[in-house]
Amino acid sequence: MTERLRSYVMGEWIEGAGSHRPLVDPTRGVALAEASTEGIDMKAALAFARERGGPALRAMTFAERGALLAAASSAIHERREALIEVGVQNAGNTRKDAKFDIDGATATLSWYARLGEKLGQGRFLLDGGEERLSRNPRYVGRHIRVPLRGCALHINAFNFPAWGFAEKAAVAILAGVPVITKPATSTALLTARIFEALVEGGVMPVGALSLLLGGAGDLLDHLTTQDVVAFTGSSDTGRAIKGHPNVVARNVRVNIEADSVNAAVLGADVEPGGDTWDLFVREVANDMTQKAGQKCTAIRRIFAPADRMDEVQSALIDELSGASTGDPSHRDVTVGPLATGAQLKDIRAGVDRLRAAARPVFGDGGRGELVGVEGEGGFFIAPTLLRVDDGHAAEVVHAHEVFGPVATLIPYDGTAADAAELVCKGDGGLVASIYSDDRDFVAEALFGIAPYHGRVHIGSAKIADHSPGPGTDKPQMLHGCPGRAGGGEELGGLRGLSFYTQRTAVQGLSPLLEKLFVDGVEG
Repeated sequence: MTERLRSYVMGEWIEGAGSHRPLVDPTRGVALAEASTEGIDMKAALAFARERGGPALRAMTFAERGALLAAASSAIHERREALIEVGVQNAGNTRKDAKFDIDGATATLSWYARLGEKLGQGRFLLDGGEERLSRNPRYVGRHIRVPLRGCALHINAFNFPAWGFAEKAAVAILAGVPVITKPATSTALLTARIFEALVEGGVMPVGALSLLLGGAGDLLDHLTTQDVVAFTGSSDTGRAIKGHPNVVARNVRVNIEADSVNAAVLGADVEPGGDTWDLFVREVANDMTQKAGQKCTAIRRIFAPADRMDEVQSALIDELSGASTGDPSHRDVTVGPLATGAQLKDIRAGVDRLRAAARPVFGDGGRGELVGVEGEGGFFIAPTLLRVDDGHAAEVVHAHEVFGPVATLIPYDGTAADAAELVCKGDGGLVASIYSDDRDFVAEALFGIAPYHGRVHIGSAKIADHSPGPGTDKPQMLHGCPGRAGGGEELGGLRGLSFYTQRTAVQGLSPLLEKLFVDGVEG
């Protein structure tokens, strides 16, 4: 009998009623479990989080909240091996890719745990120093950041069921705001197993952390001005959330991470065979194949000087030829299946769309030769590299993200100005990469593309042995960007807490403010 997953809300495990959605093994196309939120009182779930979880978290110091995150990280790590198997089975990850997801989750929780320890005994943040407001030096003003009194609703994408949950929850919990997380149903088995570990370990105060497995129901109808929504997924769904009548009427804070046609630029100074060249080739190929290209930070557009296009194409093909697609449980497989049949359909359509301006030079958007897979089952697509001859005319490659192991090679005239102009045609990206050892080229390219990007990764010979690649989010650094990718921001160390807190200006007698703010800490 197929396992029925339960949501964890209002301090208990609740099985949904009615029609259940299946969670499928994408390698074989068979159901592993099913989930539903039908019958769950969403209004009551939100109220419970606000009324039980919120006060419990706000009563804690930053150090105590950080200790919760440290305990959560440990609880997940203790079940790491079992969770890796779930990632292989339900998300179609290779073992290495499953580790990437799970270890990213524990590392992010641990980093914010250490930040909580550093913030110490404070319960809210002081934002800047005293401001004198009149001739009387004792009449002053200060800004503070206090946790909102609502709930953080986190709606996560299918591609990182562990890391996606953890990176949002870590920041909200440290800020003092309870969380309801709703992972994408298709790969939610991993998130469910993580919550089982957290609940069994008694890691969080009751109401501080809840889980919904299945549809969102009427959740958005019951949000208040003190609640927030953080969403990762398609731009269409993001717009629907932002435009929801209750969200608009109550000016509910919404943070969105959506589509992003991330770019990598090879500088004209980079010679084949050098450390920077090898770093570029290695990181581009890794970004195309890791998690089967199902990363919001994956490189989708590859820019090379026009006179180096053939050399770059040859080097990338050589690197991609070493990747094998198939059953992710096989140790020699580097590219597993896509997460769902719908993803496969979308990517095939996306490749066809790109072909209006580009031609395939490696792969064709098909399954390729699969390892350990018999028949036509599973949701597979082999790495596919396309090429265009005129990046300025090929608008389609700048406008559409194909969320799989697919990227397009695009020429530029060798100048930083032309590269930046082409990169910015993506109209906002989570991350862009510049590979160059020419300081002037890097400077011009950086400041040309920075207004359109949340993060810029600079690859060079001196960091070639230390670079984790542009596709790895670090909790210290911002994740998000303007334009096409949603206009939101997450992580960024202490900056991430801003979304979950209210900045308030307070004016009064200086000695009084000093006493009132004794539980504040410089932020």
